[in-house]
Amino acid sequence: MDYARFEELRRRGSAEFERRLGAARARPRQLSYEDLEDLAVRYRQVLHDHALASSRYPGTAVARRLARLALAGTHYLQRDVGEHLPGVGRFFLHDFPAAMRRLSPLIAAMVGLFLVSGLFGFSLATVEPAVGASFLTPGAVDDLKRGRLWTESVFSVVPGSVVSSAIATNNLSVAITAWAGGVLAGLGALYVVLVNGLMLGAVLATTARYSMAGPLFEFIAAHGPLELSLIVICAAAGLAVGRALVVATDRPRAELLREAARDALVVLAGCLPWILLLGFVEGYVSPSQEVGTAFKAALGLLLEALFLFVAFNPFTRDEGRPRREVTP
Repeated sequence: MDYARFEELRRRGSAEFERRLGAARARPRQLSYEDLEDLAVRYRQVLHDHALASSRYPGTAVARRLARLALAGTHYLQRDVGEHLPGVGRFFLHDFPAAMRRLSPLIAAMVGLFLVSGLFGFSLATVEPAVGASFLTPGAVDDLKRGRLWTESVFSVVPGSVVSSAIATNNLSVAITAWAGGVLAGLGALYVVLVNGLMLGAVLATTARYSMAGPLFEFIAAHGPLELSLIVICAAAGLAVGRALVVATDRPRAELLREAARDALVVLAGCLPWILLLGFVEGYVSPSQEVGTAFKAALGLLLEALFLFVAFNPFTRDEGRPRREVTP
């Protein structure tokens, strides 16, 4: 085939590919699966024509044009959108809820473990009061005997801003510990959930023994539900990494680990703003005597509901993994 004939046969196909590629770039949200499949087929033809032109007609205008189209098609169809930092809106509207939905079975399992360990801690501390007291300082136990919570002593001496910062730092450290514990085959994440559940159950039993369960519930009403949820969710994200390390499947372990680590990082980043918000709530609202119990309980339920709505946004369509690749 001579050059003129080759140029004539390939002109219309390359022009149509360029037109469709430009439309896909201009209106990516309107790109259907059929449009993408058609674009991929035309891309393969461009690659074939480019290889043929480079071999038989190097340096010609057709060869240069096909080389440019092949490069443009490769950049568009084989790009990894995960390499670019998403906007805040897209992150919380799509990436975070999608990762949370993929981790929902592990989150449910961790919630179950937390409840079981909490019930066990409550029962153990009820039967053996020394177990519950071991989770509290001697000063906290003395406060309970006097009919007041240990939190009253802390917040009456330390300014709220200092306490808020300390609480946020502590909550962040617990969440990150639970999340990072996944690299220990998931054992670290399990440890954090089990210990926190055991401790909460034991402390509740101890305060109930001194008839102080009511004031404790009043104190934790505003921040407790969301705080526990964040710890369990971060632990579930860490457990996902641990599962990818130890569970054998028909997929390469490196691929599973990469996907699990990506989801775990997205979940941790999505939880961080809520952890910081809880530091403020626990430092200023929870200990306040001027804020009623009903308001604290309503605030706690509202924060939990808002977080769950953002985390499992029902109006967001799960588009799958952030990588979109078409191999010629």
